[in-house]
Amino acid sequence: MPFRSLSDPVDLARAQGALEKAWTMVKHAEPGADPEKERQRLAYIVAGLAELALDEDELANRAAERFRKSS
Repeated sequence: MPFRSLSDPVDLARAQGALEKAWTMVKHAEPGADPEKERQRLAYIVAGLAELALDEDELANRAAERFRKSS
């Protein structure tokens, strides 16, 4: 579970919201890739960036950018 390191309910909600937003940005980036694995990979990226972002939108944008760079 990628978000288990987030103990604050506000941080957890922000990360979950950012994951949903970032996923809509990148879900078609890798044609033929396993969507479940790609979403899981994105979730770990979101979790890793969660403490660095100021808000949900910034977190989603940073995560989507990192996801694309690591594809």
